[in-house]
Amino acid sequence: MLEYWRSILKRKKQIIGFGLVVALLAVVIVLVMTPVYRSTATVLIEANKSKLLSIEDVYSGISQNREHFQTQVEIIKSREVAIRTIEKLKLWEHEEFDPRAKEGSLLASIGFSDEPKEWTDKLLAEAVYESFSSKLTVEPIRLSQLAKVSFDSSDAALAARVANVTAEVYIETDLEARFKLTRQASGWLQDQLSDLRKKLNDSEKALQEFREREGIVDLKSVTQSGAGRQIEEVMGRLVEARMKRAEAEGAYQQIRSAPKGSDLSSLPAVLRNPIVADAKRAEGIAERKLSEVSQRYGKEHPRYVQAESELESARDNLRRQVDSIVASVIREYEVARGTESTLEGVLNSAKGSVQVLNRKEGELSIYEREVEANRQMYDMFIKRTKETNVTGDLQTPIARVVDPAVIADKPIKPKKTQIVVIAFVLGLFLGVLAALLRDRLDNTLKTTEDVEARLKQPILTTLPLLSKEEVQRTKTARIFLDQPKSIYAEAIRTARTGVLLSGIDLPRRTLLVTSSVPGEGKTTFSINLAMAHAHTKKTLLIDADMRRPAVSKGLEIPVGAKGLSNFVAGSATLQECLQSVEGSSLMLMPSGSIPPNPLELLLSQRFKETLEHLGKHFEVIIIDSPPVELVSDALVIAALTNGTIYVSKAESTPYQVARKGIQRIRRADGQILGVVLNQFDMAKAGKYYGDYSGYGYQGYQGGYGVTYGEESGKA
Repeated sequence: MLEYWRSILKRKKQIIGFGLVVALLAVVIVLVMTPVYRSTATVLIEANKSKLLSIEDVYSGISQNREHFQTQVEIIKSREVAIRTIEKLKLWEHEEFDPRAKEGSLLASIGFSDEPKEWTDKLLAEAVYESFSSKLTVEPIRLSQLAKVSFDSSDAALAARVANVTAEVYIETDLEARFKLTRQASGWLQDQLSDLRKKLNDSEKALQEFREREGIVDLKSVTQSGAGRQIEEVMGRLVEARMKRAEAEGAYQQIRSAPKGSDLSSLPAVLRNPIVADAKRAEGIAERKLSEVSQRYGKEHPRYVQAESELESARDNLRRQVDSIVASVIREYEVARGTESTLEGVLNSAKGSVQVLNRKEGELSIYEREVEANRQMYDMFIKRTKETNVTGDLQTPIARVVDPAVIADKPIKPKKTQIVVIAFVLGLFLGVLAALLRDRLDNTLKTTEDVEARLKQPILTTLPLLSKEEVQRTKTARIFLDQPKSIYAEAIRTARTGVLLSGIDLPRRTLLVTSSVPGEGKTTFSINLAMAHAHTKKTLLIDADMRRPAVSKGLEIPVGAKGLSNFVAGSATLQECLQSVEGSSLMLMPSGSIPPNPLELLLSQRFKETLEHLGKHFEVIIIDSPPVELVSDALVIAALTNGTIYVSKAESTPYQVARKGIQRIRRADGQILGVVLNQFDMAKAGKYYGDYSGYGYQGYQGGYGVTYGEESGKA
């Protein structure tokens, strides 16, 4: 959410401006719109009006409920009511609804209009219907039987008239329809009475014949009582028998599942018997006594013989009791199973007799229901026929107008203030959405958090965005020396500190500076970093970009100066290839003569020996190489250095490109020391991203500046 808020703040002026433009456009639109007035008539639809016309229940099944109320609302909006209202008011005579006004249009003059040449009242009403229905609104009031009939028109008086006439036409139409329907129902009822009378007589005769044929007097009360009690008693006894059989079967299964020849006295079904328990206890006493005697006397001693005899007698008794209990369990199981089978047979027999009675009773019920249904239908038709004949000419309206429509004094639309406010809010929303979408589609590195999160690399330093006057190569190359108190110089010192801390125990360092694509500021950073190291250590800057050398241009080294390519090829000595930088102890080795194939030169053993030789003379060697995405020079050099510094331009280089370049260096056995975020707008970051805010400018330009000046002076 914080990132979204920063995106909005970053473009708040554009967002507000877009919202104002949309609001201004809305103001222009609402000023030219025609005001529309609305009048509303309230109609009460009485769902439970009277029972006089309840004959509708016979031929349509309509119930006076909520569905009926909703149906009446839809009838008010129907085409028939609309056409009658239009004809009654002759709306085609009003300019707003007159379809004949199109006859003078350009399409009508060239023959593309489908309007008739001669208008009748019916054709005019049909032509006005679409416009009429679009302006008519019927809205039911929740939890009531009231409905609001509203009409919109540019003429306030006409809107009130149309709303009232629509309600009146609906009531008249309903009365006419119900009067016709009642007459039709009366004729239909007279035709049906003769058929119903014949069906009733036939069904009563069939019922009586069935009773006489089957000899039934009071089947339900007499036959069901005895059979029912019998089934209940048998069911109760069967449940008890099944419980006893289940218990006996459990004990039986324990005995049956025991291994042949095993001790059955330990089974729960046998052990629960008190006789077996006593025999088991006597056996234990005999065993304990034999054990005590065996400790004091020998096997030939009379007491030992007596104890052994008692133990054998106890065991024989236990075996007899166990065998007796086992036989008893088996007999109980067989008896319980036989009892259960007998009860099931009795129950099935009782059920069969009851089923015969049920079939007769079911057939009797069919005859009785037929007679009862015919009698009820006949009585109802007699009653409805009499009611219809008596009340055929009596009709009461289903609805009435409880609140007639009045002429509106204020237009309902356009709601100018609301439209303008909504347009402004919508403009702001679209502006915010566009701002968020733009930032979401932006895949560049904007902050230090982006570098660490997307590249998974530590941030070495952040170089500020320079002004247009400082962008010249000759000025930016010496900014560390010319402006030692600037934020840019402080950022270079931060990078220098990071490099020194990354390898404290290394006596000598060889660093590679590269980037993804040209124009990211790696050369300017290389020069200023080398100048910063030259304050404390013996430093050499090598321009290894032999295709497009830029270090020499920045430091104003004469074109054609001997350098790296000459020294590696052996055509020049080390002293001839080194150039001193004015105002600093930094030594520079230019790229030298451009070879036909620089990559082969860098891959040679001579180049590796050259770096080893230079490492003996300098403590820090900084190499400026071509971009990774263009050529493979940086990948070759990275494997020969102690670390690589990757430069990326803020809000310019896609993070996917930078991440790919870092991965290529790693695969080439290169070590990434960190990433430098170049051309970073610190004022913008402090305002929108929360980086370098508050403390940043005051801290860099204030108290710390003196310290840096002193440091520069000492150097």
